[in-house]
This record gives sequence, structure tokens and C-alpha cells, in this order.
Amino acid sequence: MDLFSFPPIAAILDAAYALLMGLASLLQPITGGASAAVAVVILTLLVRTILIPTGIAQAKADQTRARLAPQLHALQRRHKNDRERLQRETMKLYADEKASPFAGCAPILIQAPVVGIIYALFLHTAIAGHTNDLLIEEVFSVPLGTSLIGAIANGSLTLPAAAVFGVVIVLIVAVAEVTRRLLRPDPTALASTPGGAPALRWVGLLQFGTAVAAVFVPLAAGLYLLVTVAWTLAQRLILRRKFPTEPSTRRQ
Repeated sequence: MDLFSFPPIAAILDAAYALLMGLASLLQPITGGASAAVAVVILTLLVRTILIPTGIAQAKADQTRARLAPQLHALQRRHKNDRERLQRETMKLYADEKASPFAGCAPILIQAPVVGIIYALFLHTAIAGHTNDLLIEEVFSVPLGTSLIGAIANGSLTLPAAAVFGVVIVLIVAVAEVTRRLLRPDPTALASTPGGAPALRWVGLLQFGTAVAAVFVPLAAGLYLLVTVAWTLAQRLILRRKFPTEPSTRRQ
């Protein structure tokens, strides 16, 4: 059974669809044929704005995790042969610091339903029993329901489609590279943890996963990914200044 056909979820998805298409209709006199694509961008910005509190919560959790990392590492070395003692001491440390080891999970769990609904708008050809007309809307003659890999597979890739997908993917890669350079984990902190060096390499590679995803998803979802990674980069740069994760000894 399709989860999004469950009546309450279908109703929420249909409301989101109505909002998106209504926005596209309002924009049509201004943006013409690109109104649906512009509506996707505006909806993405609206969603990211609503989710700002979860970003702040995540930044606070990252700051707490970084602050406690040396003490956690010391506990791991001290009780490496006693898992039960290590767990007790770890929970005691978090309790003493009035923090939770699961604080970073809550923002992700809160975002998941919202992001799931948005992606469903771009992936489902039918919503609440009616056709998803968003996917037949075009930008530069490219339907928003077309994916790059799909167009290549069925031989329908046109020059405009290649150009549009190329711009979206290149911009996502550019944002990923800026993110990797500006927000890479502290190598000295990672070096003091088991598997730190491999972790640093994997974190750098994962920044480009969104570009890979953009090859397979419809163009509407690709636009969503592009706006999301750009917003996330800006938000993380701002929040890192407000909630720095560097050890205090580095700032002295």
C-alpha cells in the first residue's frame, strides 16, 4: 500500500499541491511559462524558513557534542573493555551537562515528514486521485516531471533539457564544494577519535551526494535540492558563528 494514499496523508499532500499550484497561478502573469518552477523555488524557501528552529536545535546539539567530545573520548579509552560502565558514565556525563545524546536526532525526525510531503509532490504522477499537473509544467521547454537519467534512458534528452539539468547539477556541485571547504570538520578533533581520518574523507564525499541524486529525480525535485543545499550552506555558516563548535582552547 502506498503510504501517500492513506486518507489523512493524501489530504495533506493534496493541500500542499493546491498551495503550490495556486502559487504558480498567481505567478503566471509575472513569470510566464516558468511560473511552476518559480513556485517550487518559493515553496522550498517557505519550507526552509519554517524549519529554521530545527536548524538552530541541530547547531546547538553539534556544539554540545563538540564540547563534550574530549571527555567522551576519555571515557571510551578508560572503559573500553566495560561497555555497561561506559554507557553509565556517558549518560551521567550528559546528565551533568544537562544535555541529551539524542538531541541531534530530534531535528531530523521533525523535518522528515515535511520533506517527505514535498518530495511526494515531485515524484507522484497522481495525488489524492487526480493527476499531478505540476509534473507536466515546463521550464525552458523541459517538463518538471522529467529526470535526466530517464531522458537519457528513453532517448528523449534534448539540448535544452541537457542544458537545464547541467546548470542545476553544476550549481549543486559548486555549493557542495563551497560547503566542503568552509564547513569541513576540524581535522585535529577528528584525529583524536577512532576512524577520524576516514570519517573526514567520507564527510567530504557525502557533500556531493545531492548532485548524484539530482541525476535521478525529476527536475522539480532537482530545483528543490538546489535551493535546499544553498539555503543550508548559508544557514550553517550563520549558525556556526552563533554556536561555534571549535574547542575553547583554539579561541584563546
